[in-house]
Amino acid sequence: MCIIFFKFDPRPVSKNAYRLILAANRDEFYHRPSKLADFWGSNNEILSGLDMEEGREGGTWLGISTRGKLAALTNYLQPRQDPEARGRGTYGLSNALLETPWRKLCFGKQLFLQALERSQALPKDALVGQLLDVLNNEEAQLPDPAIEDQGREYVQPILSKYAAVCVRGPNYGTRTNTIILVDTDGHVTFTERSMLDRDPTRWETSTHEFTLQS
Repeated sequence: MCIIFFKFDPRPVSKNAYRLILAANRDEFYHRPSKLADFWGSNNEILSGLDMEEGREGGTWLGISTRGKLAALTNYLQPRQDPEARGRGTYGLSNALLETPWRKLCFGKQLFLQALERSQALPKDALVGQLLDVLNNEEAQLPDPAIEDQGREYVQPILSKYAAVCVRGPNYGTRTNTIILVDTDGHVTFTERSMLDRDPTRWETSTHEFTLQS
């Protein structure tokens, strides 16, 4: 039940603004093996975490290349395709189509937008901190007819556990927070906060920075 919020503006008017602000949670079983974010690939051109589940080694849930290509993955409760591409704007994505109005997505997007309102005035570290606060909000957003309608009988037994931006269950939940900032000069700041040893009380934060190649 991952969740992603992002604002994309390839040509911001202000020099203090960002081309991209992205905040994402990876929700997964705590025991599923993975590697922390690092540069991978034949030329170390891709920055991402890596899934190390047997038979699926080398996949990822979120990554960005040094040339500015970005990919993110969430699960989906029901197979449908969206033929409409999206341009600049502020969006949210969970386990449905882009901007599907699940209550936790709408709630989280409001928190995200509040952080964005202050983004140009805040030091970068402070902005990252506020976005991490958004990703770690555990307020359950119930009832939610939209997710119940989409998931039907599958989602009913688990809805109460997964109806918050930050999911916290005994064996499954939010185990990685990722913040990606791309400024007007193409400088990328990639901050990852990861759970350690399957323990929701222990976390490690790391930051990678680089400038996009033209």
